[in-house]
Amino acid sequence: MKIKQVKARQVYDCRCTPTVEVDVTLDSGAFGRAIVASGASTGKFEALELRDGDPSRFRGKTVYQAIKNIEQEIAPAVIGFDASRQADLDQLLIELDGTPNKTRLGANALLGVSMAAAYAAAQEAGVPLYRHLGGAEARTLPASWVQLFNGGVHTERSIDIQDFSIIPMNARNHDEYLEIGYEIFQTTKDMLRELGKPVGSGDEGGFWPIFDYNEEALELIMQAIRRAGFKPREEIMITMDVAASSFFADGKYHLELEDKHLSAQEWAQMLESWVDKYPIISIEDGMAEEDWQGWELLTARIGDRCQLVGDDLFTTNVERIQEGIRRGAANASLIKLNQIGTVTETLAAVKVSQNANYLPVVSARSGDTEDNTCVHIAVATNSGQLKPGGLTRTCRINKYNEVVRIGQELGDKAIWPIPDLFARFLK
Repeated sequence: MKIKQVKARQVYDCRCTPTVEVDVTLDSGAFGRAIVASGASTGKFEALELRDGDPSRFRGKTVYQAIKNIEQEIAPAVIGFDASRQADLDQLLIELDGTPNKTRLGANALLGVSMAAAYAAAQEAGVPLYRHLGGAEARTLPASWVQLFNGGVHTERSIDIQDFSIIPMNARNHDEYLEIGYEIFQTTKDMLRELGKPVGSGDEGGFWPIFDYNEEALELIMQAIRRAGFKPREEIMITMDVAASSFFADGKYHLELEDKHLSAQEWAQMLESWVDKYPIISIEDGMAEEDWQGWELLTARIGDRCQLVGDDLFTTNVERIQEGIRRGAANASLIKLNQIGTVTETLAAVKVSQNANYLPVVSARSGDTEDNTCVHIAVATNSGQLKPGGLTRTCRINKYNEVVRIGQELGDKAIWPIPDLFARFLK
């Protein structure tokens, strides 16, 4: 299991933005490869994604310094290390960087090595990554949020809310779940064409139409659900990623589409009115990342009937999740590997969430790749939820396909989490 070789290179995500790919080879010949995803809507508390900043090359987004850090500092430190000791390896990487947010070597450099080493160790053990990380109890297939609309910073603010997805609540397995999601996705496309709205996709694979007001997206989803032959609330629920930090300034929530400037209380009331009116089961980043009081208010108002997911609020950081638990802010946490920078820290964020009865939602990024580590993290931790994006773009469909493969591997041992996953909110 000892690491023999570490190689790194610059490759490209789904937006052709440079990112880091790492290969780890063990003495035995076992091999692991990983690509680090990248986000556009990033929280200010995320670990640092190191980029070169040279405007003459890929508009400053090259990652050659991160690669140099892998080759000149990280590789010499990990050669000869036992890749099966993931926690110790990741601790070595953290100490090697020596900063709270991986600002010296870069979270993308550390994470690439951490993930590739995990894959190499799994190959040496002769098991898939989810089994290597999660053990024999890793057998819950995640219900994937099927994104219909992209918005916010992913679509040049065609709508203030960042994305809208659906969850088929009566699907008996992943295949049926995806079939229902596909039918509603295609029905949405048909409706948009009839309305003369664009049907192009945003960074995360959802449609990118032009909206006149924010609630219009919810109205169209309701129409699409019914037109596809399903019943809202009874059969289909809606999730939203508000990404409120992106329109929060000077203590107010600014909705550009409607030229509204709302206090935290007014904004929480608006979200509550949407939950009352529509079958919304989950709201991600409903309040801004530094508006702890707003989060406490929103959780008190609707936390008993809606999953409230902290993304920018928590940034897959154990300390921030613990602070949210202490304050009673949110009741779920978004999990993104590159927000924190190592596999072990990602797993720890899931465990802390689960121990506090906060639901973890493992997520891809807007700048994602063919790498499917997030799917394996979801299964390894029995999280039950995955946020891969819309039903278009290879980097999105890769995630859905990986769930299919894992489901086939698990066979009768696979656990399907729907509808029990949201039982506490559907009382």
